[in-house]
Amino acid sequence: MIGVWRQAAIDPVLLAAALALATFSALMVPSAAVVLGDALTLRHWAYLGVAAVTFAAALLVPTSLWLRLRYPALILALVLCALVLVPGVGLVTKGARRWIDLGFFTLQSSEFAKVLVLIFFAGVLQQYEHRGRELRGELWRVFVPLLVLSALLLAEPDFGTVVVLWFLAIALLFLAGVRLRLFALMIGAVGVAFAALIVWQPYRLARVTSFINPWADPYRDGYQLTQSLIAFGRGGYFGQGLGEGVQKLEYLPDAHNDFIFAVIVEEFGLIGALTLIVVFAALVLRLLSIGRRAALQEHWHGSYLAYGVALLLGGQFLINLGVSSGALPTKGLTLPFVSFGGNSLIVCALLLALAVRVQIESDRPLREVRGAARRRRRPTTSGRGVRKGTAKRGGDRRG
Repeated sequence: MIGVWRQAAIDPVLLAAALALATFSALMVPSAAVVLGDALTLRHWAYLGVAAVTFAAALLVPTSLWLRLRYPALILALVLCALVLVPGVGLVTKGARRWIDLGFFTLQSSEFAKVLVLIFFAGVLQQYEHRGRELRGELWRVFVPLLVLSALLLAEPDFGTVVVLWFLAIALLFLAGVRLRLFALMIGAVGVAFAALIVWQPYRLARVTSFINPWADPYRDGYQLTQSLIAFGRGGYFGQGLGEGVQKLEYLPDAHNDFIFAVIVEEFGLIGALTLIVVFAALVLRLLSIGRRAALQEHWHGSYLAYGVALLLGGQFLINLGVSSGALPTKGLTLPFVSFGGNSLIVCALLLALAVRVQIESDRPLREVRGAARRRRRPTTSGRGVRKGTAKRGGDRRG
């Protein structure tokens, strides 16, 4: 265990970005949740500590173990999403059954399903990295489990997680090298399916129509979005200042969770919002570079893991920003590393640890080569050794 930490040389930009987001979260959540009292702030700080411990522990697990656990990970994801539907096991909140009460912690099965499904996808796709254009006959390995999992998630209902998982699957298949014609067909089929699901459920259709013109019904379907847009308008260029926002005072629902970005804009303005976007963009770009580096070294499993982490975190970040700003229909997805929520923070820590572990394993061969080169150049300390080494080098030159 100590050896792993000695070998670890975490990307400084990646580490700085993650620490900056976590520190900002520790300051921002107490401000956004001021009406909920100090108890929630203490819980959030405790969740940040648990997330840090989770990151450190997960970093010790080699990617080879995650590869062997790809099918157990899928089974665990299916079991968690099925258990939450069992009466008496799953908790119902705001009309959705998404949580399992463990006594000391309320587990959200759909959050952990994201990282478990990524482990499964990366493990399956790495078998076909050198013949990606032959994936067509093997797509059932990805789509059949994903269809079953999507059915369980829609029964909760959790349409947002379904969208994220299908986005992850199609993007990874594209990276694996499926033909463009098949890729376009998948996008079209998934788009039609999502459209049918939206029309099928009246509340989903209401969310889509309300985001187009939230001011048409600002006190019902468009209420949350109009309050978020008011926060955007109050923020201006430089914001009202930390703690000085008013939309969080029971005007904007979920101000400390799904809509925390609106509070950030209100209190830090356009400049603060752009700074947050730049920091998160740096995080995602470093994750993508880790995936590319692993691919160049033919560490295919690690490459898919790193790319998947970038897609999950980056995609969820963009969706959250789009929802808060009215560019996308309202959907309950947290702002990664920033929003309140133990499940979200722990899953983000797990995802980050997967990518950092890939980076460590991808860097190790270069360090070993450099170390061996230094040892070859280093002269021996004894006179006899120097003479023998000199004679050998001289003999080499004569030859």
